[in-house]
Amino acid sequence: MAQLIEPSSSQILRFCERDPVERVFLEDVARRGLGRFRGVPEGQELAALCHLGANVVPSGRGCGAFAEVASRSGAKMLIGEEGAVTELWRAGQDALPVARQDRPGQPVFVIDEPPEPGGSGLRPAAASDLELLLPACAAAHAEELGVDPLRRDPDGFRWRTRAQIEEGRSWIWVEEDVILFKAEASAWTPNAVQLQQVWTDPAARGKGYASRGLRDLIGLLLDRVPVVCLFVRAENEVAIRLYERVGMRHTIDYRSVLF
Repeated sequence: MAQLIEPSSSQILRFCERDPVERVFLEDVARRGLGRFRGVPEGQELAALCHLGANVVPSGRGCGAFAEVASRSGAKMLIGEEGAVTELWRAGQDALPVARQDRPGQPVFVIDEPPEPGGSGLRPAAASDLELLLPACAAAHAEELGVDPLRRDPDGFRWRTRAQIEEGRSWIWVEEDVILFKAEASAWTPNAVQLQQVWTDPAARGKGYASRGLRDLIGLLLDRVPVVCLFVRAENEVAIRLYERVGMRHTIDYRSVLF
């Protein structure tokens, strides 16, 4: 088994720069000084990198080397590029918790050219939006992960939702207290923004609001970064059609193993 190291910030950033979309989360966490990382060295560089936190996020070649540290992390999920997650899961399956769900083949979509403007009322979320956003974010989280965060960790989820607003990572289009579109940035680097929890109130779905809001959000973000990306569950055909309709391209696949 490969020897693991605690990589330097410069090693992490150089590793992430080799694939800024696939590794956008790892780079974002490293730049904000929030992560606990282990790496597989390759000379002065890294062959593989793994973030250890609430989620274990591996990337690169030789990710089976992270099996032992992942098994001791207490993580709720393995997530990342499909090959890296598969390699880690195979090596650590006996020591890791039993999988609650396994989601291979989650397409990653990217866009680097602004789509036609949507003419929406999209704006950055404000502190005054918190009480409206909180149940919407919780509903989006539950749809995606099958867990209601307001039951599991209400205080923590409220804090995280507020933090996203305060950090300028949350956008909303609301009319008459109905959210026609909302989304957050789950990762933001100089090279890419990764979106999450793209959501429209169920009562307002099927009317084109999501397409309009997403086109405007992509245009706004592409003024600041070269690429906007996101990933989606393979069976979410409605969302996949939306992303294709606004001009996003399927590039790689992620895999999530939920505990």
